[in-house]
Amino acid sequence: MALKIIGAGFGRTGTMSLKAALEQLGFPCYHMMECFPKGPPHWQLWEEALTGKPDWDTLFDGYTATVDFPASTSYEALADYYPDAKVILTVRDPEKWFQSTQNTIFSPHWMEFVPSSEAGAYMKATIYDFFDNRMHDRDHLIHRFGEHIDEVKAAIPADRLLVFEVAQGWEPLCNFLGVEIPSGEFPHVNDTKALQEMINAIIVHGFKAVLGYEG
Repeated sequence: MALKIIGAGFGRTGTMSLKAALEQLGFPCYHMMECFPKGPPHWQLWEEALTGKPDWDTLFDGYTATVDFPASTSYEALADYYPDAKVILTVRDPEKWFQSTQNTIFSPHWMEFVPSSEAGAYMKATIYDFFDNRMHDRDHLIHRFGEHIDEVKAAIPADRLLVFEVAQGWEPLCNFLGVEIPSGEFPHVNDTKALQEMINAIIVHGFKAVLGYEG
């Protein structure tokens, strides 16, 4: 099962909403919320991928789409490996994106916890190094946000790329994918509270106790 859709947008750009939409359209979608519960052996595959030994087919086994971190920082390698896949770049207001990261995935207490945890090496390889480990530097992150958008537009041919804000809803997404527009409303998932609760629980109880993976 090969990837048909590659999400190049950063986490906190509506990726949970896009995941829900893609799954409604029939594309099982990999997301950080799938990655974390798979546990350290799976995370190790990402570390290997970022050091030149990718096993993309194993990483995405069972999925035809991927959005969010960690895959979004490897969008170009994935686009090369899956040449028939289409690329979706989710975007939003940069300032709102930065504030959202500080309240969730780059929050200070989470940043203090992760490096010495069992997920430290995986997160460093896939996300933190990508941002030069400057997770609270507003100007740097916003610059990197805009730089990434320009890089994706330069790397991916226009006919293979959709630059997408989830507020745009079904029409541009379905037209790009060549699928019928559903009759229901586009899913808008506000996952901030749930993500904050999961982060706090992991800090207190550890990854395995909260996520329940084996091994």
